[in-house]
Amino acid sequence: MTRTIARLAAGLTLTAVCSIATAQTPAALTVERIVSQPPVTGTPPSAVAWSPDSKRVAFLWNDAAGQRRDIWIVEAAGKTASRVTTETSVTAGISEFAWTPDAASLIFLSGEDLWRLSLDAARKADRIATIGGEASNLAVAPNGAYASFLKGGDLWLANLASDEVVQATHVGVPFVGTVALGTYARPDVEIGPYVWGGPTYSWSPDSRTIAVHYVDRRKVRKVPFPSYLGKETQPNEMRRAYPGDPNEHRTVGLLSVASRELELLDLPGPTENRIADFSWSAQTGQLLIDRESDTSVDRWLDVIDPRSGARTQIWHDSRDTRIYNTVGSAWHPDGKRVVFLGDLADRYGLYLLTPGSKATPKLLTDARFDVTAGPYVADRALYYQSNEPSPYERHVFRIADGGGTATRITKLAGDNQPFVSPDGSSVAFLHSDDSSPLDLYLADSRGSAARRITTSPPPEFRDRQWARARYVTFPSRIDNYTLHARVVEPRTLEPGRKYPVIFGAVYLNTVRNHWMIRHYGALQQLLVERGYIVVQVDVRGSTGYGRAFREEFLGDFAGGDLDDLESAATYLKALPYVDATRMGIFGSSYGGTLTMYSLLKKPGLFKAGVACAAAVDPHFFGPDDVAIVRRPDSLPAAFERGAAQYAGNLQDHLLIIHGMADDVVPFKTIVSLADELMLQDKDFDFAFAPGATHNWMADPDDARYLLNKLVAHFDRYLQQ
Repeated sequence: MTRTIARLAAGLTLTAVCSIATAQTPAALTVERIVSQPPVTGTPPSAVAWSPDSKRVAFLWNDAAGQRRDIWIVEAAGKTASRVTTETSVTAGISEFAWTPDAASLIFLSGEDLWRLSLDAARKADRIATIGGEASNLAVAPNGAYASFLKGGDLWLANLASDEVVQATHVGVPFVGTVALGTYARPDVEIGPYVWGGPTYSWSPDSRTIAVHYVDRRKVRKVPFPSYLGKETQPNEMRRAYPGDPNEHRTVGLLSVASRELELLDLPGPTENRIADFSWSAQTGQLLIDRESDTSVDRWLDVIDPRSGARTQIWHDSRDTRIYNTVGSAWHPDGKRVVFLGDLADRYGLYLLTPGSKATPKLLTDARFDVTAGPYVADRALYYQSNEPSPYERHVFRIADGGGTATRITKLAGDNQPFVSPDGSSVAFLHSDDSSPLDLYLADSRGSAARRITTSPPPEFRDRQWARARYVTFPSRIDNYTLHARVVEPRTLEPGRKYPVIFGAVYLNTVRNHWMIRHYGALQQLLVERGYIVVQVDVRGSTGYGRAFREEFLGDFAGGDLDDLESAATYLKALPYVDATRMGIFGSSYGGTLTMYSLLKKPGLFKAGVACAAAVDPHFFGPDDVAIVRRPDSLPAAFERGAAQYAGNLQDHLLIIHGMADDVVPFKTIVSLADELMLQDKDFDFAFAPGATHNWMADPDDARYLLNKLVAHFDRYLQQ
């Protein structure tokens, strides 16, 4: 009896130990876990904004990985953030906020209401007004008299003394379609961004005038994008241009706050040129407008006198080979000169321009590296993000307003997005790397050690053993370029084992030490857990490797970049632990294009591929794509590269994933290709989601279904 009890006790002890061990070892990662709530990666901080006095920084966050976001604040010299809105004070989560000029209050949007939160000891939130509808782009006038926001295509003002809300402009024309779903589901006329981004509006320093971005789409063609999810099929239409069409009409307007009169500026080529940005000079009250052609060939900097509306062009640059220009501009601290981000040399850099001078703009930054974001102006210094010292990194630098030696502020390896305090004494930055999603850090501008403010990933994330990436280089098989790749491997490689390889998600600019957006970061980790090696390659067209490599992409989509993928495959096949017969590829949008064309133009290179939201017919590209293919009349060869002509080459295992509500890459284009593949008697698979747009992972149910299809496709054809 005693021996039986002892055996039973030993068994119970062993069971308890095993239970503890099991509890400490997270279950294998699954697609279901990746797309479920709360996210395995947590809820990252966002909307980082310094107080006007530079003493505090506020941001939106949920420390428990929930979907609701509240406002948090941390002192400039602090280490711990505190939440200043809660479910007790405000029922709904916070979508946007803005500081008042005295730094004593925050104005914020929650649900359909506009609120004011006093930051005194009581921290009481008061509803200013119920504004209804979807408001966005909240701001506060420099003099603190008004809060402003966009709604229904117009600019609205809330008097912060009387709480009266008025519609300041009357230009908005509703969306032409019946189903407001997708990228092009925008009002026919609005104060707001153009379809793919850009500025919205900006208060003048004296609070008398508001510069607004005015967009009129009424002359853009209507394109049918039917919706199949209602009781009957809805013949929905959208305004959507194709290469060669006139684009949206985009210009800048000056709104008088006192009279509510709106004067639209007569800017050249409004359907061919976009407004990249605009900003006011605090010293002179003039407005700087940064314009760029849709082709990216031309760029202009103009200065507007708000009293007369007179426009003076202070700079123009033109280059026929330019594509996808990275631009930025700001007034120099003296309020008279201009600092801009441009590609006048081999690398992107910050340049100093003196209006009226015939001198060439002066390069302020290191010519060996690319400035990837900026300029940010604070006090008497300039701040920017750069890929120095490595193309895989993004770091924050400070430089004197006249140039000189730069000080690197961020030391953490990875991607660092800066938010500089108004007085330039501190920098908040969002940091991520290969195994860490975004979190907020603080540092002073001298480059001292950063303090971590948030820890967003839940314990489950921190308990997992995430694979880390390594970075490799190898020669191009077709020219003298050195190519770069990011390789994510199992933490321990089994001796003698041959591993299958998956290229993905393939695209431009993917070889970066950062946690990939959407579900891609976790998906890569899932694939590595399942025994794959995951690879990404910076194919030609990517930035960070000089102008020639970047501009090789012009008119040559699915051309030399496919050779870059083949060069990477050649490099990997030489590794002793890689199975050269089991390689796959996947990507979305242009990454889907690369996937599709790889299988069609280089059969046998990859055994299996998953082409998601793939653009396969250049005649149906979007108006933003004219930067890489120009227009049918100016670069006709680029429009002769449709995928259907290569359908007969398919011999590998293809899965097509597409959203039926995709208005960026119309579902029609992929259906036409599928029809041709059927006519050619080709075997392939097709997975679609009736309500999915170009961002086909936006809905959790769509993402779960389609990502499971992706993983199952590779497991079927690449696992032994």
